[in-house]
Amino acid sequence: MNLIYIADPMCSWCYGFAKELTSLTEATPQLKLQIVVGGVRAGETATMSDEMKHFRLGHWARVESLSGLTFNREAFVALENFVYDTEPVCRAVVTARKLAPDMAILPLFRHLQETFYVHGRDTTSDEVLAEVGAQVMTSLGYPTHKDTFLMMGKDEATMAETQQDFLKARSWGISSFPALLLEVNGQLHIVATGYMAASELEKNLRLILEQVDYRPLKAV
Repeated sequence: MNLIYIADPMCSWCYGFAKELTSLTEATPQLKLQIVVGGVRAGETATMSDEMKHFRLGHWARVESLSGLTFNREAFVALENFVYDTEPVCRAVVTARKLAPDMAILPLFRHLQETFYVHGRDTTSDEVLAEVGAQVMTSLGYPTHKDTFLMMGKDEATMAETQQDFLKARSWGISSFPALLLEVNGQLHIVATGYMAASELEKNLRLILEQVDYRPLKAV
């Protein structure tokens, strides 16, 4: 039995949700958390115009209102020739997973989110991702050099595994993020689709555990 979190580090609702998910995992340490990256805008090629950026800021305002988390709007607007491609940051999550299979990934996931949303850095850059990824892994007790992270991130097997995550999410019928599932005896059950407070997550989780056939999805 384990939790499965389907998300994208550059999805603003996932940024807001991560705080609630952290609270849930702290309350249920017996449940292992698996992260499947969703690739919300993976492969995007269009450069964002100022109009598109300000449209995005409207979504951020709603997330900020519900979650209480802050966004660095000025840094985002100032990014030049920015292409909102989320494949690289999703691949960074997979890279860390491959480098340290037994490491808890959620702290790194949240650091990647903060790198973009709080510090305003370009998380479509493999170099930025390698720097941050290596720093976080080292701080978590998994010493990693940024060059090692960068090399693994550019490996064809890592790219393929990232795409497999995207396909897995779609095969489960997950088309928007965040989503949280509970796997019990090979069956997936929906805990949340979309942003939800930790108290509601805990309530839904209790319902599933009390009634195993609660909203089952396809088998894992």
